[in-house]
Amino acid sequence: MARVSGIGGFFFRARDPEALARWYAAHLGIDLVPGDYAVMPWQQEAGPTVFAPFKADSEYFGDAAKVWMLNLRVEGLDGLVAELQAAGIEVSVDPETYPNGCFARLVDPEGNPLELWEPAGPGAKP
Repeated sequence: MARVSGIGGFFFRARDPEALARWYAAHLGIDLVPGDYAVMPWQQEAGPTVFAPFKADSEYFGDAAKVWMLNLRVEGLDGLVAELQAAGIEVSVDPETYPNGCFARLVDPEGNPLELWEPAGPGAKP
């Protein structure tokens, strides 16, 4: 059977797409979309990806008007949180360490919820 092998892109509306793309590049290291096909786009590392619809009234994303939340897998969560905070970005670190790793929350300049996830060691479940 044919099946999906991964996520090939994440597309969403923004009030100022260029500024928001620069923010993601500057603070999270997600490269801007290349201007031509000769240049490869940002490459994510292989690893677990959770695809999980939530109930419409879930409070997990924060702002009830937001219908999605992007969870970004990271290495060195503490260091990234420190860099973001030094740049004046508010980040909330979950004090609990879960069997699948550690988490922190922030919003991008347009109020979109983001979750940073540093997976637990090898073999951890998402």
